[in-house]
Amino acid sequence: MSDDAADAQAAAGTAEGQGPVEISEELARHLENKREELFEKLEIRDGFPPEVLEEAEARTEDIQSEISEGIDDDERTDLRHLTTWTTDPIDAQDFDDALSIEERDDEYVLWVHIADVTHYVHPESAMWAEAVERGNTVYLPGYTIHMLPPVLAESVCSLVPNEERFAHTVEMHLDKEELSYESIDIYKSVIESDERLTYAQAEKRLEDPDAPLHEENVLVHEVADRMHEQRKEDGSLVLNPSRDRAHTIIEECMLKANKAVTHELMWSRGVEAMYRVHPQPSPDEWSKALQEIQELDGVSIPGDTWDDPRRAVNATLETAPGRQLDKIQWAVMKVMPRAKYMNDPFGGHHALNFEIYGHFTSPIRRLSDLINHWIVYQNDVPENLIALCDRASDKQKAAEQCEREYKGFLQEVGLDPQAVNNRGIEVVEESEAE
Repeated sequence: MSDDAADAQAAAGTAEGQGPVEISEELARHLENKREELFEKLEIRDGFPPEVLEEAEARTEDIQSEISEGIDDDERTDLRHLTTWTTDPIDAQDFDDALSIEERDDEYVLWVHIADVTHYVHPESAMWAEAVERGNTVYLPGYTIHMLPPVLAESVCSLVPNEERFAHTVEMHLDKEELSYESIDIYKSVIESDERLTYAQAEKRLEDPDAPLHEENVLVHEVADRMHEQRKEDGSLVLNPSRDRAHTIIEECMLKANKAVTHELMWSRGVEAMYRVHPQPSPDEWSKALQEIQELDGVSIPGDTWDDPRRAVNATLETAPGRQLDKIQWAVMKVMPRAKYMNDPFGGHHALNFEIYGHFTSPIRRLSDLINHWIVYQNDVPENLIALCDRASDKQKAAEQCEREYKGFLQEVGLDPQAVNNRGIEVVEESEAE
């Protein structure tokens, strides 16, 4: 199958492939009223203030001359020579992370390039204040409330092919045997992506030895797959056992980069950061979840895993009937405490089984990542870091509640949230909608 055919097949779940979900004008008004009700209740700001939009527009003008100057800047490393590419869903609007990889005699070198958002958004800017106000991007089926003005993500912070872009690069030298960090370097860079792949295209490139980026994708998948298996062996909870190869590449590389950044800040630099802390359920709660899973029809928890609930869940998900996967996942999610942002990593991340973890790879849509980019760049922390941690945690909770309640409302009015999410909505005149 050609890349075009693979994309056409993948497009079946998108608005372009199936056409949007059609609704009446009356139902559209109901949805709008429900969103406004939720936004008011949960203090979610939809439209951007004029000064924020004006600042974003001004900051994205004359991009190329600024980048040309940046290439000669001693603070930036020129990585345009590296083979670099992005992999995203077919309907992605912006591309804020890219990969490069090389195999050497005694190591792998993995570069994760993240759009350098803090070059444009800093604590003195109106966009920063607005990001703190919002905390994160809120994704509702068919409707998105962005943390930062979309013009940023669609222009200077989108790592589009054949365009020079400012990035924040995490360069990791990995031991070939253990895939442990031999060295970690985080620095500002200039990159030029060679190609934008969809997940379907990435799968195709893995199959076709003659395709561009075949060898790079095969190599990064081999490394990512080993990292995935290693995480499971180390006790990381994996609730989605059937993820395809392209998603595995992105998930594992981003986890590796996030972990590298917070390890570097904690151990090498000794500065605080915005850590992601996930407490563990009590033994009684875990026992309750495992009992609920064990009682599901056709499900059996391997006897030698009961002492380690995360391993028990991983092993059970791999052999359980497909019809029971959602129920197993829900049994686990019910007993999981809420993860939160803290300026101290104490307690670690239970689900991932990482002693130290934080977010770095999505500064366009998460305040935590934006803050950590700034900390890495300045080697210092904002004075109000604890308040920012609390803010990010509270806004994430609000976003999740908003999404949950809006999905519930869609179901109440007879709409499938997943279909709306995949295909979007089109309002048609009353006579057409009947």
